[in-house]
This record gives sequence, structure tokens and C-alpha cells, in this order.
Amino acid sequence: MSQSALISPAVSPAELEARLRLHCLPELGPRRFRKLLSAFDSASAALSAPASAWRSLGLPQACSEARRSATVRERAAHSLAWLEGETQHLLMWDDPIYPGLLGELTDAPPLLFVQGDPTLLEQPQLAMVGSRRASRPGLDTAHSFARSLAGGGFVITSGLALGIDGAAHQGALDANGKTVAVLGTGLQCLYPARHKQLAATIVAQGGALVSELPLDCPPHASNFPRRNRIISGLSVGVLVVEASPSSGSLITARLAAEQGREVYAIPGSIHHPGARGCHQLIREGATLVESIEDILQALRGWQAQPPVSTEGKTQPFSHPLLTLLRAAPHSSEALVVASGLQLAAVLAALTELELEGQVVCENGHWVARAP
Repeated sequence: MSQSALISPAVSPAELEARLRLHCLPELGPRRFRKLLSAFDSASAALSAPASAWRSLGLPQACSEARRSATVRERAAHSLAWLEGETQHLLMWDDPIYPGLLGELTDAPPLLFVQGDPTLLEQPQLAMVGSRRASRPGLDTAHSFARSLAGGGFVITSGLALGIDGAAHQGALDANGKTVAVLGTGLQCLYPARHKQLAATIVAQGGALVSELPLDCPPHASNFPRRNRIISGLSVGVLVVEASPSSGSLITARLAAEQGREVYAIPGSIHHPGARGCHQLIREGATLVESIEDILQALRGWQAQPPVSTEGKTQPFSHPLLTLLRAAPHSSEALVVASGLQLAAVLAALTELELEGQVVCENGHWVARAP
């Protein structure tokens, strides 16, 4: 096994193989997995226990019957072989390297497969979620916020889905920041297929792909709500950018609230269906977000400080938008007209300037801060 693979030193090879076999059993979720380990002290002992002992714990007959099958043994062996990879790791719930925030959940995953840098899971993360069928302004907003938040020291965590998720991951990458993608499939069944290159880039740029599911698990609708609890469980807060009332993003937001995490939502036009889910969350108590500062102020102290170079400092460049704002406050739309820039470029620049402390949004208008 690769020396780089992160596996608890307290777990023997036989116990590791036994846990992987348990993990492959049908209908054995996190709570039942822990019940078995609590009752028998180890996965190895649980596998060798009589069927009557399993029945006494209220476990499904299918679990007991499948534990000695050749298929389960083969899948466990396949996972062990996968762990030989230099960037491939397994984190277990009773391991010191298991992410602390996630470990607080009563249904925390007993095993986490990680491709990439597993240490990111202990760094301050902000989840960003939203519609798969997002509007162009919604995608631009997600990208801009992710870029600024990643630049501000947060790991951006999302679900690798089309739409807002993909824009959030890409925004973090474009800022040379870190991002974590939590999958609703096994790590060897990346979904959607259109994001395979994005997934590869996330790992190549120091991020991580995460899944609690067996490596060969294909997409199933029931697995995505399970994935959502991991997204929120890893994070100090969840930002919903654009979502309909029936969106799975609202499930993530409500799970976050139940887990004691902060929930943020960006409002939109009352005429846009994609804004209704965010408006609903705001009515239910989510923090209304108009600018990056709304999040940074609430989570001040959580974010890791990005490195600041003191070499070769020169007089700061004055952005054209900053020049306009020093003359008079402007709305975002007015800045588009006055600068001749596209709305997406204006929004991206404003979030960067806001993160630098050079501008602030007051009553819907951007104002330059005194130097």
C-alpha cells in the first residue's frame, strides 16, 4: 500500500479489509455500521458473528447474507488496490485525521474515500450550492463569489453538479484557491460526465474529490441527499446562489441549519423562478447576502489568511471602477453604463475591490472607501 495513503495506524490490514467489506453491504448505512462496531468492537468480529447476533441488532437479513459473498470480497479488494495510488486516501470516522466538523454528525460517514489532498477537509470550508439550470447572471455571481471567497482564505466546497456547483468550483480554481467536490457517486463513477475534466483539474490544483460511497457506485437519486449532508457537514456555512423551491440545494441549506451551520442566500428578481428558493430561505431565517462582506463579516476569524508578499510593493493600480466610485456612488447597473464593461466583469471586479476593502455596498449603491 502506498506510503502516502492516509489510513489510521491503529487499524490492521485485516480490520481495514473487514471495514471495506461491511461498507459494501446493502442497506448498511452509517448508523448501522456504527451499531455493528459498537456491538462487536471490530469489523472483523462483526463479520464472523452468527446471523442470529445480526438479527438481534435489528439488521436486515440482506446484510447478514451478503457479508461472506464473493462480490463483497472482490469490491473490498478493489478498494484496497485503489488505495495504492499516490493521491488516493481513506479516512475513517474513528481516526484523528477525520474532519472534526463532519464527525459531529450523528450519521457521519464511517468511511470517506478522498482523491487529492485530504488535509483540506480540516480547513475552513464554505459550501456553495444552487440550481443545475442556473441563469447566466447566477453562474457569474457564483463564480465571482467563489473566486473572492477562495482568495479570502476559504476552501470552496460543492457537489460537482452542473450549474452553480460547477461555477463555484471554477471560481475557486481561477483564484488559485482550493476547492472540494463531494460526489453522490463512487469516485470511479464521476457524474456528470461533462465535469470529468473539472474533477481532474480540482485534484491537479491541490483540491480534493470526496465520497462516502463505494468506488464503483453509479448515480442513484437517493444518494444525492446523502451527499448534501456531507457538503454542509464539512462547512462552516452554506451559501445558496440561485435555486427553485424544489431544488436539492434547499435540502442542503436545511441540513446545514439543523447541523448548526450558517445559511446564506442571495436574493433575486421576484420575476425569476430561480430566486424563489433563496427568498424562501431568507423568510425562514437565512442571512440575506448582497455582497461578499456580508459573509466575511459573519465568518470573520474562520478563514485561513492567504499569504501576503511584501516584496516589490509599488503604488497600487487604480481600477477604472474605483475611479468612477471616487467621483460618486453608483449602482452595479450604472457602473456597466459608465464603464462600458459587461455586467459579469463589473460584478467580478466589485467583489475583488470589496475583498480588498476599497469599496462597500450601501443601500444598493457602491461607494469607494477612504484610503
